[in-house]
Amino acid sequence: SSVRFADSFPRGGSQRGTLMKKILLLATGGTIASRPTAAGGLAPAITSEELLACVPELADLCAVDAVQVFNLDSTNVGPAQWQSIVRCIKENYDVCDGFVIAHGTDTMAYTAAALSYMVQNSAKPVVLTGSQKSIYNRDTDARNNLYRAFVYAVSDGAWGVQLVFDNKVILGTRARKTCSKSYHAFSSVNYPDLAVVQDGRLLQYMRCTCYPRPVFYNTLDDRVSLLKLIPGTSSQLIDFMLDRSDGLIIESFGVGGLPEYHGSEFYDAVRRGVERGKIVVMTTQVPNEGSDLTVYHVGGRLKSALRLLEAYDMTTESAVAKLMWILGQTRDFDEAERLFYRPVARDILCENES
Repeated sequence: SSVRFADSFPRGGSQRGTLMKKILLLATGGTIASRPTAAGGLAPAITSEELLACVPELADLCAVDAVQVFNLDSTNVGPAQWQSIVRCIKENYDVCDGFVIAHGTDTMAYTAAALSYMVQNSAKPVVLTGSQKSIYNRDTDARNNLYRAFVYAVSDGAWGVQLVFDNKVILGTRARKTCSKSYHAFSSVNYPDLAVVQDGRLLQYMRCTCYPRPVFYNTLDDRVSLLKLIPGTSSQLIDFMLDRSDGLIIESFGVGGLPEYHGSEFYDAVRRGVERGKIVVMTTQVPNEGSDLTVYHVGGRLKSALRLLEAYDMTTESAVAKLMWILGQTRDFDEAERLFYRPVARDILCENES
């Protein structure tokens, strides 16, 4: 939905003496916009305008408008919804100085990663936030998080896709939900926080290169699967998943590798998939420090003999989203390899060893 801001903007607050920046709120549901249901439990029901009304301080911070993109529990948010968000940002990009997305926390890290690939090189901020309690709860974190997201969005140093939560600014490709209930729900994985909001002021640690124009993508391949290995996993799962997917990400143990216990055919299952043109990515289920398939035989054999990819220090959320983005453009392995190892929004720090 395209929006039109007023021709004149109020002056005041932190923007006193200057025209206020224009920020668009994209409401998508989530806990922040939830109310109790008759059947029990919470469900999204609060509109974008109601969210804004709960944080009147925003009127002194920026000129703000709002659109309701959808109203879903984020458990139900996936590639189709990511595409809707990107379309809304693209339609309004030229008339806005930044965007704040109110989103459920459960899949927010996946959405942040996906938007990092679908809206690249944006000099304008695209900020995701949400809460662990509804904005109508007395002890909610919602108002604080929403206000802080706007504080970052109006900052002159704001850029690209970021996640703002519990006063921290986290790179969109590095965010992960690490607490299911606490207010400090998100962490930055293998990368420092970009900034913090302290006493209402933004303390920015890192800035980015200014880009002249964003590049938008809206094609994704959602036939991407994730297999998390456990001791005793059957290798038949790889064949099963590759039959139904164009790409498979395997979360292995430690620095990476595939089991070789008696009767297993993990290596052969991956080989068969690769020979059929499937893209296989090896990563680790260990949260920090990343993979290195060359350390042990169980990984080195894969690395040396099969045409597959390695996620290194990328988060699983970014690996999933990046593979969907890549497969939306190409099925050629050489091109997929080039795109996977090309850093986007600092999603991968290792040198390309391919």
